[in-house]
Amino acid sequence: MNLLIVESPTKAKTLKNFLGKNYEIKASMGHVRDLPKGDLGVNVEKNFKPKYVIPTKSRKTLSALKKEITKADDVILATDEDREGESIAWHLSEALNLRNPRRIVFHEITKTAIEEALKSPRKIDMNLVDAQQARRILDRLVGYKLSPFLWKKVAKGLSAGRVQSVAVRLVVEREREIENFVAQEYWTIVATLLKIKNQKSKIKNNEFEALLVKKDDKPIQKLDIKSKEEADKILKDLKGVEYQVEKIARKEVKKNPLPPFTTSTLQQEAWQRFKFPAKLTMQLAQQLYEKGYISYHRTDSLNLSDLSLFSAKKFIIEDFGEKYWAGFLRRYKAKGKVQEAHEAIRPTYSGNTPEKLKIKAKLEERQFRLYDLIWRRFIACQMKEAFFDATIVDIKTKGYGFRANGQILKFDGFLKVYPMKFEETELPELEEKEILELIKLSSSQHFTQPPSRYTEATLIKTLEKFGIGRPSTYAPTLATIQTRNYVKKNEQKKFIPTEIGAIVNDILVQNFPKVVDIDFTAKMEKELDEVSEGKNTWQKTCQNFWIPFSKDLEKRYKEVKKSDLVKETDEICPKCGAPMVERFGKFGKFYACSKFPECKYTKSLENKNNNLGIKCPKCLASRDLAQRDNPGEIVSRKTKKGKIFYGCSRFPKCDFALWDKPFVSAQGKPEFCPECDSILVEKRKKIICSNKECRYEK
Repeated sequence: MNLLIVESPTKAKTLKNFLGKNYEIKASMGHVRDLPKGDLGVNVEKNFKPKYVIPTKSRKTLSALKKEITKADDVILATDEDREGESIAWHLSEALNLRNPRRIVFHEITKTAIEEALKSPRKIDMNLVDAQQARRILDRLVGYKLSPFLWKKVAKGLSAGRVQSVAVRLVVEREREIENFVAQEYWTIVATLLKIKNQKSKIKNNEFEALLVKKDDKPIQKLDIKSKEEADKILKDLKGVEYQVEKIARKEVKKNPLPPFTTSTLQQEAWQRFKFPAKLTMQLAQQLYEKGYISYHRTDSLNLSDLSLFSAKKFIIEDFGEKYWAGFLRRYKAKGKVQEAHEAIRPTYSGNTPEKLKIKAKLEERQFRLYDLIWRRFIACQMKEAFFDATIVDIKTKGYGFRANGQILKFDGFLKVYPMKFEETELPELEEKEILELIKLSSSQHFTQPPSRYTEATLIKTLEKFGIGRPSTYAPTLATIQTRNYVKKNEQKKFIPTEIGAIVNDILVQNFPKVVDIDFTAKMEKELDEVSEGKNTWQKTCQNFWIPFSKDLEKRYKEVKKSDLVKETDEICPKCGAPMVERFGKFGKFYACSKFPECKYTKSLENKNNNLGIKCPKCLASRDLAQRDNPGEIVSRKTKKGKIFYGCSRFPKCDFALWDKPFVSAQGKPEFCPECDSILVEKRKKIICSNKECRYEK
């Protein structure tokens, strides 16, 4: 009997379907060893030797695996094929005292892929293990050395991270760009024209619009018309002039399909289409991979296997017809340095259409939507281009030139499977030198816009562009900076920095510019790549970072004074009568007694934006007449761990609290349950009663 060890029970169950009775498949339940919590766990004096411990949750799993090993003829490690998977395989071999264990990797969980992998096992790739080990140690050095500095100089409970701090910096700097942006006024002029030749009457669809693009044969740039006065002068110049078609250019334009998904592009598209956070996208992709429906989902490669390409070709020709196939196997190559041994994210079988799989596999709605997206992107990447008939019409008049653009879809091609937004504009049949009738000439005022705040999609795109992090790090990085309360999402689901996030960023930028430098962080990623290729040692990479960093840290401890983030207030401590002060903590501002640590009374600091404008129902129903006459209002608050809830502003006198946000109508008023009169709340895009015993749903 052979023992095959994977990371998760779901993956084990899927593999069991492909392997016979000769294989026992067990799950390690993820990592089995790690650096200790609460201790650096890295001996910087002894060549950065790490101290690995077995977490409590892994001890039972390892004991069970050791028993299985005694019964097995051979042990095979089948963890994921990336650096982290290689690292898990190595930690398993160390924790279980395995001698020369066989290691297999596969990009997809299919019978063919598993059988091929078993035919060609290999040893654990220590270069990949070392690269992952270096990343873990570097992150530990930054986190465990910079965080105490922030506790001492700013506030308790703060943290810093090698990649997370750069992500926060991007958000903070973008916000300041927006704050400092000065809008510039500009004007555009549009002529609404009518084709009149050979027309007995004015037909509506023969009207079209043309934009002013030239003056005295010189192109008009976006900001050239700066004021209403300038626009009015042009309108005056064009009064009563003749409009004539000068030139018509017609051409066929093709739109190529997009390449298949990588980790980054999947996270971006899932956010843009479904507003799935990166963390959720990766959880769903993990589930689909482990069930054998998609290939491995942590990849920066655009490579596709020949088998998958021929499978896609067969499906396209049979289901859509030969005219929809590209006519050749489309192969894509990613920019920059990627692991080409990996594949892009794709369905394991082209014939597993989303509709078939939803019924057969009983996919839940979010799994189905993500699989549908992956399947369509892959099939589309092997289809024919979409073709458009494009027309450009140049119109001349007295000293000025206008241009009209038309575009009509001629052949949908890959758009049949992977719809994308495009604009169709139909122009009437025009001829050169044809005279047109002016219907209307209008000017419009515009202002230049500041750069947009980052969304999950655009922040991931920027991190990837600068080479910060790797496919497996994008989702946890975005989750961490929100959990740490350094950034939050506004109503448009865009990232904005919190006050504490901006303060921490400024301190790090001023005192440790290298750590949060975009180019430096990208350079570190390149060094880790070199370690994985055997071109560098992980100890040297750690040493190159640690020596200047430790000297800088020692110097900053002496030079930097504790940030003055304490403000006096008019509030009085109800516990001891001393004045209250406003302090900064891990989750932002709060009131604290000025006699701390003798008096440890604290109170959350509510601001106007937290007030929902809803009178507290518990105060209104109180037997206390004074409380009924002066009820509190429901405000958003945070627990000590940063979790948001909604409670009475008169806390602790009133302990009313809800985990879900109270529902407010379009008129700005709260709504109450018609069955039990409890307040209605928003939960998972539903409006339900806050009373758990009442099942009312609006």
